[in-house]
Amino acid sequence: GEFKLEKLERLALFLGTLLYAYAEAAVRLLLPARRKAVGGELVLLTGAGRGLGRATALEFARRQSRLVLWDVDTHGLRETAAECERLGATVHTFVVDCSKREEIYGAAEKVKKDIGDVSILVNNAGVITAADLLSTQDHQIEKMFEVNILAHIWTTRAFLPTMMDNNRGHIVTVASAAGHFVTSFMVAYCSSKFAAVGFHKALTEELSTLGKDGIKTTCLCPVFINTGFVKNPSTRLGRILEVDEVVKELMEGILTNKKMVFVPSNQRFALLLER
Repeated sequence: GEFKLEKLERLALFLGTLLYAYAEAAVRLLLPARRKAVGGELVLLTGAGRGLGRATALEFARRQSRLVLWDVDTHGLRETAAECERLGATVHTFVVDCSKREEIYGAAEKVKKDIGDVSILVNNAGVITAADLLSTQDHQIEKMFEVNILAHIWTTRAFLPTMMDNNRGHIVTVASAAGHFVTSFMVAYCSSKFAAVGFHKALTEELSTLGKDGIKTTCLCPVFINTGFVKNPSTRLGRILEVDEVVKELMEGILTNKKMVFVPSNQRFALLLER
């Protein structure tokens, strides 16, 4: 009897969640969300030298934001900065290795001292190694955790105090569909992305508990993007996305203060079914 009851409860919860998702989608269709202006905001982007980081920097530049770009790759960073400046944006660049806490804290101090208060933090830097667990080397596993989750914590600890004082700001976590769904030959990567999703959810909850409703959070979870990170990535996570479709969804999510952005959005239902 108890088992039957539990099954019924789970079914009711699932149907309720499904109905809620459909209702939310219907409301969205009927009521276009209000978008916030980001012109003049100081936006800090990690991993800005290529791929999604570069595309996101360009989107902010088009909207007249002031930019602080971090990357470990000097050449890529310079190219991104030049493209953003062509769009009329003010750009400051820092060569930062996001796997090193001291470099993150050091660069953050310089930003705060010389440039000003970061109001939008986009933790985008990420690394991936695709191999079975036993073939993945120790240093590769450590690097994935250092960049894919610990760096998010260090940058947030550096820039959150001012956001807390002003009750204003936005923290963006670039995670992955691999933070919700697992895939073989990526055990360490999936683990680090699950951690990033957990960090976003816990931080969102904590800010709410502390009454800091002016600080927004957004987590981006795309399936694999064609950025050259993974060679021919075919996966059960579905088709490979192009950078521009992901950055469009990310920007929309930031401008409308959406907490979780799935690309493609049907992953939301897949997640409900899995649960």
